[in-house]
Parts: sequence; C-alpha cells; structure tokens
Amino acid sequence: QVQLVESGGGLVQPGGSLRLSCTASGFTLEYYAVGWFRQAPGKEREGVSCISNSDGSTEYEDSVKGRFTISRDNAKNTVYLQMNSLKPEDTAVYYCATILPHMYGSLHEDDFGSWGQGTQVTVSS
Repeated sequence: QVQLVESGGGLVQPGGSLRLSCTASGFTLEYYAVGWFRQAPGKEREGVSCISNSDGSTEYEDSVKGRFTISRDNAKNTVYLQMNSLKPEDTAVYYCATILPHMYGSLHEDDFGSWGQGTQVTVSS
C-alpha cells in the first residue's frame, strides 16, 4: 500500500522546536521531490517548504525562512521538517506530499500527488 505518514506534531510553547517526519511506505521516496504544507483553522492550505530528490535543493515560504529546515534521509525513506523558534501563527495541521522531480520548486498543492494524513502542531503558552 502506497502511503505517506506524518508524525512528530504536538503542543509546544512559543519559541520552542519540533521535528516532523514524513515516512513513505510502499514506494521509494528517493525518486520524488517532497513538500510540506500546512492548514490553519479557517485558512487555505499553504506550501511551507520542499526539497529536491537530486541535489538536496530546498525552498521555503517567506514566513518560515531561517526557522524551518527541510531535510531527507533516503535510507530511512523519510523527509523531515525541523521547526525552530515556533510562533502561535505556525499552529496548523502539517502535511507532506510528493511531487515529480521535474516539478521541484512548485508549492502549488495541485502539482503534488501522494499526501499524508497530517499531523497537528499547536504553538501556545
């Protein structure tokens, strides 16, 4: 069964950190670029970051630049999102998704194929 599973979400205080994981099963994640998205209550889903499958190039949405880091471990079939200096406005359900390598750089959700079920991140004191 082809699926992506996100994990690592939770409740954290402002200024804190979390590391999200996106693990693939049923297929080799190494063959795809991968993106992270988030959807806050009452808002549309937005692209946060993506990573290529070739040279490890990365892209970030402006509000998370310098705070979030995307990485991948192909041996573990997993992509990570390290989130530091978290703010209340980072509160959302976070999703990972795959995109074909030649489309790397896009953060338009319609360009992405397989999606995980999401993991909740809540930043609150």
